[in-house]
Amino acid sequence: QVQLVESGGGLVQPGGSLRLSCAASGIIFSGYDMGWYRQGPGKQRELVAVITNGGRTIYADFVKGRFAISRDNAENTVYLQMVNLKPEDTAVYYCNARQISRLYWGRGTQVTVSS
Repeated sequence: QVQLVESGGGLVQPGGSLRLSCAASGIIFSGYDMGWYRQGPGKQRELVAVITNGGRTIYADFVKGRFAISRDNAENTVYLQMVNLKPEDTAVYYCNARQISRLYWGRGTQVTVSS
């Protein structure tokens, strides 16, 4: 059974930082592209960042320079380091694992940026 479990969300003040983690099980992690997506209140889910199985990274324009995605294949975990958070970053953050036609999602972790 495939499981993706996100953690690390919470309430943070503007300008603060958070590190999200997504632990995967039930897949050969190193063979998957891993992504972070988010869905803000009243908005559609959108891409935040992707790291391919080869380590290439792709970022949405709105997070470049503030967020960094990384992966630890030994720990089957993908991370999203977020700095200089803004109120508009408030959303539920989801990770996914993609390999050709296989796509799995986690249940998400809430990030709230507010003073």
